[in-house]
Amino acid sequence: MVSGAWVQELSAERAALGRASTAGRVAEILRAHVTEGRLPPGTRLSEEDIGAALGVSRNTLREAFRLLAHERLLVHEFNRGVFVRRLTVADVHDLYRFRRLVEAGALRACPAGAPLDDVRRAVEEGEAAAAEGRWVDVGTANMRFHQSLAALSGSPRVEEAMRHVLAELRLVFHVMAAPQTFHEPYLADNRRILDLLESGEPDAAATALERYLTAAEEQLTAAYAAASG
Repeated sequence: MVSGAWVQELSAERAALGRASTAGRVAEILRAHVTEGRLPPGTRLSEEDIGAALGVSRNTLREAFRLLAHERLLVHEFNRGVFVRRLTVADVHDLYRFRRLVEAGALRACPAGAPLDDVRRAVEEGEAAAAEGRWVDVGTANMRFHQSLAALSGSPRVEEAMRHVLAELRLVFHVMAAPQTFHEPYLADNRRILDLLESGEPDAAATALERYLTAAEEQLTAAYAAASG
């Protein structure tokens, strides 16, 4: 019995594995599902269902689970199985501390004339999704926007770390009961940051981003307090 529609969607990824079926690639696929909001916290991951969908062995899948547990995305519960992790308020504060340091630093270090195509594309994807009322997709476009800001650092290590952090962050976003209320105000902020970068004002873009991240952290912390209260 397939445990959810998202598992059926994994079958479409099977061809991409091909002969290079590795735990790292399986982890990449599952991480993408987390980042895109398809796997909320508390989701149980069935070895049987996922292995059948992707056509991989249990050993490969268990290694992928181990990699994602190391990234704080999954947790193994004794005698119960593997679950998507539920994050805490302490996680929220740490994630946003990391983001202010890394994303704002990437903007301040952004060289003049750096290509902004990916940043622009993410902003436009978010605006288009909002116009059609696809608020989960707005959240995904927002993840791509922030990943593209990190990429301006020119560091593959920063980009990799940011991918992991954004996947964790998407788990945090599930605490917001109304995704439109949370994501809609930041569309204009994303556009403004893009405009500042295009105008050759990376320091101003970084300052705007820091204010934006602090506001988001406060919203999420309040949501966690309300959910536990």
